[in-house]
Amino acid sequence: MKVFLVEDSSLLRERVSAIVASIPGAQNVGHAAGAEEAITAIERERPDVVVIDIHLEQGNGFDVLAALARNGSQAQAFVLTNFANDAYRRKAERLGARGVFDKSTEFERLREALVGIVRRP
Repeated sequence: MKVFLVEDSSLLRERVSAIVASIPGAQNVGHAAGAEEAITAIERERPDVVVIDIHLEQGNGFDVLAALARNGSQAQAFVLTNFANDAYRRKAERLGARGVFDKSTEFERLREALVGIVRRP
């Protein structure tokens, strides 16, 4: 499973990358700090999964989710944000996110979701 990370914090990129590296069969294939950079790289890398923050250096995670849908990407998207309120969750899910996780309290749920994808036949 190839995973691409859209996150502007290097500390959080390292933390999520460590989670991905701990999952047998998963590998990091890149990262981006802004929406346009992410959209271009995702088209090039064709990951199986994209983990997206909402607040980015340029643009936002909703822009990335909308582009994935518009471009017909087959990647499964998960949002990891400090703003996992009901409104953001609903908007992310409407744009195709399979799950929305709070950075402060739900890192383990992200890992579980990724493990679930790897284990599917």
